[in-house]
Parts: sequence; structure tokens; C-alpha cells
Amino acid sequence: MERQTQKDLLRFLTCGSVDDGKSTLIGNLLYNCNEVSEDGLARLHAQSQSGGRAGADLDYSLLVDGLMAEREQGITIDVAYRYFSTPRRKFIVADTPGHEQYTRNMATGASNSDLAILLVDARKGVQIQTKRHSKIVSMMGIRHLVLAVNKMDMVGYDQEVFDHIDQDYRAFAQKLGDCEIQAIPLSALKGDNVSKQSECMPWYSGPNLQEHLETADVRVQSTGDAFRMPVQWVNRPNASFRGYCGMVCAGKVGIGDAVRITPSGETTCIASILSPDGEVSLAEAGDSITLTFEDERDISRGNVIAAADDPPSVSDQFAAHILWMHQQPLLPGRQLQLRLGAQSVNAAITELKYVIDYTDNSHDAGKVLGFNETGYCNLALDRPVVFDTFENNRDMGSFILVDKLTNETVGAGMIAFGLRRADNVHWQAMDVDKLVRARLKSQKPCVLWFTGLSGSGKSTIANLLEKRLLAQGHHTYLLDGDNVRHGLNRDLGFTDADRVENIRRIAEVSNLMVDAGLLVLVSFISPFRSERRMARQMVEEDEFIEVFVDTPLAVCEERDVKGLYKKARAGEIKNFTGIDSPYEPPETPDIHLQADQQSPEKLAEAVFAALEERGIV
Repeated sequence: MERQTQKDLLRFLTCGSVDDGKSTLIGNLLYNCNEVSEDGLARLHAQSQSGGRAGADLDYSLLVDGLMAEREQGITIDVAYRYFSTPRRKFIVADTPGHEQYTRNMATGASNSDLAILLVDARKGVQIQTKRHSKIVSMMGIRHLVLAVNKMDMVGYDQEVFDHIDQDYRAFAQKLGDCEIQAIPLSALKGDNVSKQSECMPWYSGPNLQEHLETADVRVQSTGDAFRMPVQWVNRPNASFRGYCGMVCAGKVGIGDAVRITPSGETTCIASILSPDGEVSLAEAGDSITLTFEDERDISRGNVIAAADDPPSVSDQFAAHILWMHQQPLLPGRQLQLRLGAQSVNAAITELKYVIDYTDNSHDAGKVLGFNETGYCNLALDRPVVFDTFENNRDMGSFILVDKLTNETVGAGMIAFGLRRADNVHWQAMDVDKLVRARLKSQKPCVLWFTGLSGSGKSTIANLLEKRLLAQGHHTYLLDGDNVRHGLNRDLGFTDADRVENIRRIAEVSNLMVDAGLLVLVSFISPFRSERRMARQMVEEDEFIEVFVDTPLAVCEERDVKGLYKKARAGEIKNFTGIDSPYEPPETPDIHLQADQQSPEKLAEAVFAALEERGIV
């Protein structure tokens, strides 16, 4: 038991294109390391004979592929984690899927690995998925790669085949950055060069796979050695104790050390360090601890306790690589939730600088980021977060992006650096504020956001309402979708990406006008719920009223005042809402107008009455 605890641990993953033999390779390693029970061996023999894919040989993949769908299709779908040990080292291996649609699962396995085994089928050579996975593991900070050229038995153990694949991959890998590559020819099915040297390939003099895994030096040479501990929980069991719990993700800390609380910037000293085994004098990376301080500090979950002389960065803007994991493309400007450790903020991509071409690692221009694509982006957050660069600290430099409507993880990111522009921009205090301007106008400022299909009557109703408000002496401004596209948004088209940017700009303008104390009437199709929600979140909770002008598509087409539907049906206009571009109707609008059942005048009066009832006018 003592020898086991003294062994170091290597986390690695297997990746590569589909059907390159990843599960078979891991199963072979488990089998050779005696990590399969007698019952497991009996099942392996029985299943190999009844439904295995290895002919007369044992189908080692059955030891790893646990899902029924995986066994039926002969592929890996989920990430399978397996533990095994040799006399020299302990291992945790992540068997990741090769199919492109499961790239997000592969990225999950790579996120906490130190080494990657990249399998290549000797018959097929380097594939696009080989390059995609290589780029992902490189971005994840993995600098130790094993190029496992598998199924050498299928090509007669030909050295020329191996040498060609090795040269081809190394030429591609030159653009991945600084990484160590060990190429090994093997047969996962036959066991050649897996745990012992192959007699069939005497021309290969390097280590077998198990030997390389046992001896690989994967110690991270990082510049991020300063102490970091994100606060996970404030421990307050009684009135006399207050501790701050978390895992040390970098550096070390001792009693009496000076630390800085970020983002507040306050400094204090460590009074005690509590571990699961009691009080200790020193803690280092990987330790889960509770800290107490010499004086009282206002600290909460999401704050980071760090070395006083080397604190992490704090910013609301940074550049990052993003791996997009959703079928719907990433649209710059769309609001997402960013989660970095225990921190959670609203975020949006402000600029997509380039998309990475996996075939040659080049940089391509692009307006959107598609499924399984990786891009280099600028992000803006609604409030500052504490972070390090991913190069210095994986834990403090990585984040996920979550869809705010579905709560689904849609992307993963690695921070490159904070943007300097954020350091140059500060809020300037003003003596005249929104309340003063609103009081002068004798009204409560708000945004009336009219949404609906083209031809629904939005602009007509908004125009009538504005005339009614002006007659009562109120201060208003009407932002109309068509009119704004003649100036502020004249550079935007009608793709989904441009529609998102169109609404983002109008939401910002509306926010400024509310701050000026105005009643702002916004008449835009605004087809996506996420952007309407973003516009609502820019102002105070009671300053946004969503007005759904609900008119059936058939009625809108019958009106067709501008002749747009006719052109859209004829294919002369692309990306037209309701025809070949979707409209997401509000689920719970503040005001719901059935525009095919009443005249625009009566509908405008109904909105005015609702404003009176809410105390807006």
C-alpha cells in the first residue's frame, strides 16, 4: 500500500479518427497489466466469440466500450475513464470518441490529461480528424504526444508505411507549437509494441507503448507558480468560526503568508490552514483546504485568494481560443453565460478574429464559428472576472460557455490574455443621472420593444402610440428597423450573425435613451429570443416592456405592403423571417396584441392604457 501511494500518477487520453483502434489499445493495456478480473476475463472470452469484431482473437475493445450503442456500432460515444497500474506508475486513461459529432466529448477527456496517444490507422494515414484532435490537445496545453501507428499487421509490418505516416504527421505538427512526439508502430489487436517489443518489427528500436508511458516526463514547466485558490464555499458552522474552502490550483501557501483577495484587491495574512487530516502548516497545488485569516474580510464564492505579490488578472475583456460544440453556429454579439471556476457572468463574442483550418493549421476569416470549429475571439463580460492565462494556469485560464435559454454547454475556451483596452476605460461619475432627467420630463423612462413578423403592424402601432404620448406632453423617440438600417446599421445584412449585431446595437442605443429619461419605442422584427432577452437585461427590471404584435403569417403575406413576401417566395430575397429564416415568438410577452382582430388605433390605445396602469405615464 505504501509503494502504491508513492507512485506518481499519469493522466492520458487516446484520440484520433474513428475506428483507429483506441478502445482495443486500452483494453490490451488493461489485459496485459492484469487489471481484468476473472469474471471479466470469462465475459471477454464469451463476448468475443459470440459478437466480437476480432475474429478468432480476443476483442479487447469490449473491456472499454460499455454503452450498448457502442458495442452495437463498434464505436466509442462517451468518454470512458479507466484506472490501471504497473510496478512503476499509476494511470488514469480517458478513451475518447473519434466521430466528429462527439468532438466535445474528446475535448472533455483532453481537459485534464498530461499526455495524448494519437492513433492513426496504418492503412489510412493522417486524417482530418487526426489533425482536429491534435489541434485540440495542443490548445488544451498537452505537450507530450504519442503517434501510435496502429494496425501495422494489416500492412505487413511495412517500415516504409510507418516512416511515411511519421514524416507526414511531424510536418503538420510543426505548426502546433512546442511539443514532444514519440512515434510507435503497433498492433493493438495482436499486441505488437503495446506492452512488449514486437518480433514482427525488428527495424523499430524505440520503446514500446507501456514502457514510454511509464517513463515519460510530463512535469509541467509553467511560469504560473504563484499561489492560487478559488473560493468554493464559505464555511460558517457557528458565530466564532469563518473559513474559506477550496482546492489550491497553483503554488503553495503557509501560515503567516500575505495573500491578496481578488477582485477586491484587499490583502491579509493566513492565520491557519485546515486539511481533512487536521491543521497543517503548508498546502500546495492539489490540496483541498480551509483557510482562516488574521482579520475579517468580505469574501464570497467565486473570489480568488492569491499570492499578495503576484495576483491574477482581473478584467471584463480578454482574447481566447474557443472550441464551439453546438450544432447552431456561434454568432458574435449573442449573449451567453461564461463559467470560469466558481465565477459566472454574462458574456458575448465581440470579434471573431479568425477560424482555424484544421487541414493545415492556417487562419481563415469568418463571421460565425460552426460546429466543432475553433476560433480566436475577443470576449466582453458584463462584469470583471479573475483569471490567469491558460498557458500559466489551466484551472484559472479555462472556461465554458453555456446557452442561457437551454442551460446547455455550447463551447469551451482557453484565455490567451486580457485586453489592454479594458484598463483604459473607466466609468466617469456624473452629477446628472437618469432620475433627474426623468423627473424633469414627468415620466418614468422605459423601452417599449415591439416585436413581430414583417407586416404584422409593429411600426403602425408604435407610430400611433408615439403620437398619443406626445399629445400628452411626454418625451419619446421611435427607433424603427427600416429607418435605422439607413444609417447606424447600414453595414449589416440579414444573415443570423448580422441580425444579432443589428439588435445588439439597437439595445445599446435604447439603453442610452432610457438613461436620457425618454420613453423609447423600438419597432424591430428581432426574431431571436436571446437578443430580446439581452436588450431587457441592459436596463432595469421594470424599464423594459415586450410588446408582441401577433399576426399570422398568412395575414402578413396578404398585406405585403412592401412586396417583400412575394420576392422572398420567388427566391429573390434570402434569409427572410418567416419564410427561410426562423422567428421565435415571445413565450411570455408583457403585452400581447392580436393584430389580426383589432384595428391599429385600438391596439395603440390598449398599449397606452397598459402604460397608465404600470405608472409609466
